[in-house]
Amino acid sequence: MRRKKDEIKVKEKVNWPVTILLIIGLVTVIFPLYMTVVIAFKQPSEMTNSIAGILSLPKTWSFSNFIEAIQVTDFWHSLLNSVLITGITVGISILVHSMVGYAIGRNKARKKFYNFAYLYIVSGMFVPFAILMMPLVKQTANWGIANPVGVILCYVVFYMPMNVLLYAGYLTNIPIALEEAAKVDGATTWRTYWTVIFPIMKPMHATVAVLTALGTWNDVMTPLVIMSGSGLNTLPLAQMTFQTQFGTNYNLAFASYLLALLPILIFYVICQKQILNGVVNGAVK
Repeated sequence: MRRKKDEIKVKEKVNWPVTILLIIGLVTVIFPLYMTVVIAFKQPSEMTNSIAGILSLPKTWSFSNFIEAIQVTDFWHSLLNSVLITGITVGISILVHSMVGYAIGRNKARKKFYNFAYLYIVSGMFVPFAILMMPLVKQTANWGIANPVGVILCYVVFYMPMNVLLYAGYLTNIPIALEEAAKVDGATTWRTYWTVIFPIMKPMHATVAVLTALGTWNDVMTPLVIMSGSGLNTLPLAQMTFQTQFGTNYNLAFASYLLALLPILIFYVICQKQILNGVVNGAVK
């Protein structure tokens, strides 16, 4: 009897509320991507006011919109500017923010100054960009850095609160005994950080890199207000040429959006193995 009972298969109940939410989330993500791809490959003559005309597949899959979008936006120069700004911002952020997070994470529980510094830096997440916009424009102009250099410095400051929060939280999962052992071997604090702690924080470096790169790559307002008049464009700024007071060329705009999506998507795919681990561990405390 017991064997028969053990052999009875228990039917697993489907959690319908969670399943429905997952389906809604999947449709929410896939539908805009589908629209972007379809409109990017369509010709303007295929765009009609009906929903069926917009959702339907292109009659002919042509890359003419992509070629024209590259020419109109000066794509390669804009791409180079975006890559340089994003790459330098990510590199500086990982170096600077990890050191700040290390100093604060290891001392905030023992010293009030570091705890105050932590709260002060993290509070920067609640300051809206609209309040800082005009002072930043004037300050960067007075310092002569109304160019990509000024944009990079602003990004490093803007993303410091979030990144310090992540690094400080991640450090709680790293045993302090590792640093004590390094000190016993004669290593200084600086050497201990670079040879022991910094390599261990690799998952968090990947997380910070992706989050910072996504925000920097897609940002419009900071380059717009700081670099206006410099003649330099990032990809988001270049894509604004498709929007005029008389209308928007959606076919060229969506083709340009797909082109701008590819580099950051490749970067995300490369770092995705480290992202989940870094986010989960960094958000523990």
